[in-house]
Amino acid sequence: MNIVTRTAAVVGTAAALALPVTLLSATPANAAERVGNCGGARFDFDVERDDDRRGIYDVSFDLDRAADVRYRVVLKQNGNTYYNQVRTPDREGDIEVERNRPNTAGQDRFLFRYKNLASGVTCSRTITVG
Repeated sequence: MNIVTRTAAVVGTAAALALPVTLLSATPANAAERVGNCGGARFDFDVERDDDRRGIYDVSFDLDRAADVRYRVVLKQNGNTYYNQVRTPDREGDIEVERNRPNTAGQDRFLFRYKNLASGVTCSRTITVG
């Protein structure tokens, strides 16, 4: 292997290794997401600092492929409930909730919980940011 071939191999390897690190560091420092399946539905829970408004988090909760029954959806920040509603999925089987929340001193702990009111299955996850 000559020097040109070796140099090209080293540069190519370094670039391939640097790409995932670059992609990871591009994620906002105060953002987190939980995605999964529970109780026959798929959830997506996202907390992200609002770039335009300092001190505000954009919180979104999506429930997809949910059964055509009622669900109690609860959202909390640092143990305090800020959303507590019984919801029925739309035609596509989705429930969406979006709220803005203040950034409090120290870390903020966000929780979602939903309960299928027909089956009694309860699912929850938490996100800590800050």
